[in-house]
Amino acid sequence: MNKCVCIGLRSRDCGIVERVSLTDVTLREFGQNVPSSYLSVFTPEIRIEIARNLIHAGFCRLELLSCVHPGVAPAMSQEDIQEIAAGLGRAGNLEFVTLVPNKEGYRNFLRWGLGPDGYDHTVGVFFSAVEAHNRLNLGRSIRETMKEYEEIIQDAVARKAKVAGYVSAAFGYLDPKSGQSIRPSPELLNRFIDFYFDLGAGTVTLSDLQGVAEEQETAEVFQAVIGKRNRSQAERIGYHPHHVSAEKALANSSAAYDAGIRRFDASLGGTGGCVTGAPGNQPMDLLLRLFEQREVGTGIDEQAVSVLTGFVQSRLYSKISLARHPLRDP
Repeated sequence: MNKCVCIGLRSRDCGIVERVSLTDVTLREFGQNVPSSYLSVFTPEIRIEIARNLIHAGFCRLELLSCVHPGVAPAMSQEDIQEIAAGLGRAGNLEFVTLVPNKEGYRNFLRWGLGPDGYDHTVGVFFSAVEAHNRLNLGRSIRETMKEYEEIIQDAVARKAKVAGYVSAAFGYLDPKSGQSIRPSPELLNRFIDFYFDLGAGTVTLSDLQGVAEEQETAEVFQAVIGKRNRSQAERIGYHPHHVSAEKALANSSAAYDAGIRRFDASLGGTGGCVTGAPGNQPMDLLLRLFEQREVGTGIDEQAVSVLTGFVQSRLYSKISLARHPLRDP
């Protein structure tokens, strides 16, 4: 049974002053990297089992699937996506995020029954704050991507679908070709956030794609962003850190929390990541421990997450060598 609890900076109903919302991204990020030779291990059945255990542990929001071409992400075939969606059922008071990189992905999202008339998944759309990375990741300019997403989001909102926006490389990008370090300005980030919110996105998540920012830089970015927002919008902004080390990602999350962020992404065991940047995410079990030490409520059963982490490490991570090819990924 779902054990979702209310979230927010202050909640009279819950009796908790400080609470954060945590999204587990394991199934989408890890799954998007699994080569076809391992699909006999990374089956729809085991993915459904993991999702159900995450829900049982208290998660209300999961990054679940990605409507990309199966040649890029074999585990995201139409057959697997529809089997997983059917196995988990309609989202209801949960939130299942499925990424769509373009119009074709969005058309598949609707055709495969993931929209509000079907399993009611959230449409996840993403582009980079850095032109060089956006072209590498999505094969087109930021301007072209935003124009395409404007049409997608407008249609999704008209259908009463939930929309989640992501800004990749929000804290900077080290271009592997030129060696140049590129850092988007706070003004540019705020423009991208406004783009999503103005079109009707429910949340906007900023990603440190390569784990390039230190604690102070992370805090400064979020202070510049939140300083332009009312409380309602501030509560809907999230942080998605890839990492060079788990300790660094956690330190940055602590700094983001101090800056006012209350939404965080993490994965079981810290696996996942984008091959155009750092190799993984912050580990969910350690993030839970961080917030416990800070006496911040999460609504998540830490022991259940620890057991589940051990399960996926033994059943999946120890048996699967992840692919290393360009991915469409926030």
